[in-house]
Amino acid sequence: MTQHTRNMLIAAALSLTFIGVWDYFYAFPQIDKQRARVTEQQREAALPKLGAPEKAASAVEAARPLLVKSRAEALAGSPRISIDTRSISGSIALKGARIDDISLKSYHETVDRQSPIIVLLSPEESPQPYFTETGYLTDAVEGAPALPTTETLWTADSDKLTASHPVTLSYDNGQGLRFKRKISVDDEYLFNIEDSVENTTEKPVQLFSFARVTRIGRPKGSGYAALHEGFIGVIGEEGAQEVNYDKIEKEPHGQKTFKGVGGWVGFTDKYWGAVVAPNQSAPLEARYSSLGNTVKTYQADTVSEPKTIEPGQSLSTLVHVFAGAKEVDTLDAYKTNPGLKRFDLLIDWGWFYFITRPMFRVIDFLYKILGNFGLAVLAVTVLVKLAFLPIANSSYKSIAKMRAIQPKIKELKERCGDDKHKFNMEQMELYKREKISPLGGCIPMLLQIPVFFSLYKVLVVTIEMRQAPFFGWIKDLSAPDPTNLFNLFGLIPYDPTHVPMFGPYLALGVWPLLMGVTMWLQMKMNPEPTDEIQKIAFGWMPVMFTFTMGGFASGLVIYWTWNNLLSIVQQWVIMTRAGVKFELWDNLRKTFGRA
Repeated sequence: MTQHTRNMLIAAALSLTFIGVWDYFYAFPQIDKQRARVTEQQREAALPKLGAPEKAASAVEAARPLLVKSRAEALAGSPRISIDTRSISGSIALKGARIDDISLKSYHETVDRQSPIIVLLSPEESPQPYFTETGYLTDAVEGAPALPTTETLWTADSDKLTASHPVTLSYDNGQGLRFKRKISVDDEYLFNIEDSVENTTEKPVQLFSFARVTRIGRPKGSGYAALHEGFIGVIGEEGAQEVNYDKIEKEPHGQKTFKGVGGWVGFTDKYWGAVVAPNQSAPLEARYSSLGNTVKTYQADTVSEPKTIEPGQSLSTLVHVFAGAKEVDTLDAYKTNPGLKRFDLLIDWGWFYFITRPMFRVIDFLYKILGNFGLAVLAVTVLVKLAFLPIANSSYKSIAKMRAIQPKIKELKERCGDDKHKFNMEQMELYKREKISPLGGCIPMLLQIPVFFSLYKVLVVTIEMRQAPFFGWIKDLSAPDPTNLFNLFGLIPYDPTHVPMFGPYLALGVWPLLMGVTMWLQMKMNPEPTDEIQKIAFGWMPVMFTFTMGGFASGLVIYWTWNNLLSIVQQWVIMTRAGVKFELWDNLRKTFGRA
């Protein structure tokens, strides 16, 4: 086995390892999702109030079973203010003043535009409780003033909230504290909540402001191991603090705390997010927590430093609440105004952030020109090829030189016999004399790994790619090819991907098969290895890649197929110019001749 061949095998193995690991962690969560779930008749939830251990607000209420109602019944449990903007619809509960009813007008559950729109936030007693709250807390001391709770019924000056018409809620505790909450919303997904409290008593009052997002029960994940879903936040000058649901449960007391100046916390799903962001220039304490036994309550919250309100004075605070789709341009805009720190990190760009973000921008730019994200992916593949053209040309020239000296290598083998050490030494000397780099052939493949991964992230995490169609049967580039060889492309009413254990590897649609064929043709462009083990390894590699990538996003498979075709043409041109024989046709004749 030559050094060049070893390098090629290593490069191929690295690529296959990356893909195999992703597929492994993608496949089995999908299987788990397909299993029937036991219907939960009761929820138990312990909704803690916020703050450090010494605050009354930190006392955990006793766990209590909640009767699960339909979403409509849960919404009817409180008087409400309706929300109607360009992007969202929903309502705010006057009982507790929670934002607990948000639906996204521009996004549907399936590619069918008649399917229901996405429901993001829901009330506490609904099947999937998910809501946000803001307010004030106080120390646990005798004579502490009564503050609004989750049972408090507020009054409103309007029954409808729009982007041009804010609403103000009011509550008087009957003990000299008057609370007001002005809520405004933009045309996208950001609420501004201005809380104020007026002290009409004769004593000073010390309060802490808080904001929190609560989620009862474990949400369904997308099943992608390379995608973070769960707690997320940026506190102070640190980067994103990402903690998944399993990990928070393993923390001491099910809690993890952070301190810093400014920031935001909440939850992120694949395409949606809900976060709270208090004063971006004030110190705060943030916490992720998990409570309960049978059904967990997950909470991301912040609490400010204490503020004292003198008699006759008032205190006001501002909290931003985001509840919506993680659109790149929208998040970037909120990073600038109102200045939410590193808000673009609500999208999981991954390790290759510095490649993935530009990759998205290039694809989005090409989409605006071509009008189709699939065509944009094909175009960006060409641009990547052009960017790597000097390296690829050098690599293919190296391969051409390697072929040209094959007679000399064969002569070396005959002369050295079974002395492998002597053969390797003389082979390396031959490479030096001929100015050939044994690593040259695998460099393009190695360079493709971060590019491949960044494109994978763009297709998986950016909502702009969600339900983006290509042509023909590909209606969603972020989803696998819907056709399948094993049900004769839809002729048999059966889904092979539901087969236990092996189902995720049976997603062989038209595009994965085309990818496998183009990869096989690439292999056939080179002389067959003389070593039998190498021959078997190279022969099965396209098959393994085809089965492994069948369940990947169709946009990624289309990219890989197109990339293979461009590589074949590029190698043919370079080999022809170098005067080296193009092996593809002879190898194909040999292959089918044997058959």
